[in-house]
Amino acid sequence: MAKKPGTNPKGEFAFFNVVYEDDSQRSNRRVPAELLGGLDGDEPARGYIMEQDREIAEKSGRPQLKIKSISRVGAKKK
Repeated sequence: MAKKPGTNPKGEFAFFNVVYEDDSQRSNRRVPAELLGGLDGDEPARGYIMEQDREIAEKSGRPQLKIKSISRVGAKKK
């Protein structure tokens, strides 16, 4: 059954764009917001995304790509 609009909790996930060493990009990778913030800022997102990539690589039988950079969607560049 379909949900009513606006029933999904906001702020549950943060979204990141990931660029790999082969210059391919994956957009809007979801990371639980509870992992972020504090003294580490967005750094825990890298570990979470690397774990996701490892699981995807195992299931697909392809080698895991190394991450070149991660940036939060909608964040201003310094």
